[in-house]
Amino acid sequence: MVLYGVAALALCMLAGMIIGDLLGVAVGVDANVGGVGFAMVLLVLVSAWLRKKGLFPKPTEQGVLFWSALYIPIVVAMAATQNVVEAVTGGPMAILAGLAALACGAALVPVISRIGGRSEPLPEMTEEEKLEV
Repeated sequence: MVLYGVAALALCMLAGMIIGDLLGVAVGVDANVGGVGFAMVLLVLVSAWLRKKGLFPKPTEQGVLFWSALYIPIVVAMAATQNVVEAVTGGPMAILAGLAALACGAALVPVISRIGGRSEPLPEMTEEEKLEV
């Protein structure tokens, strides 16, 4: 069953890379544009849909969680392959895209902070709990 989680991740990664390549062609860049990001969004959507349908057992979820832990090193490795100096000297599009992403992220902070509402604060730690720490 863990293998199914890895298979779901692999299919989402393949679909994300295809979308990233198509987007790169559409904007006239000879590179994959956001393929890993699209893959992760697809993985979140697919896993949420499977959970809702009851088709996402715990071992399958463990397979997805295992590879999700490797997400940041993969993104760092992929980013290291991009030629940032060439992108910046090639025109202002890279700077504008970065600023647009920053503005969108900053605009979404208040929206995301409202999700879930307020919860009760945690109770004070007992003396035994303080000793364990």
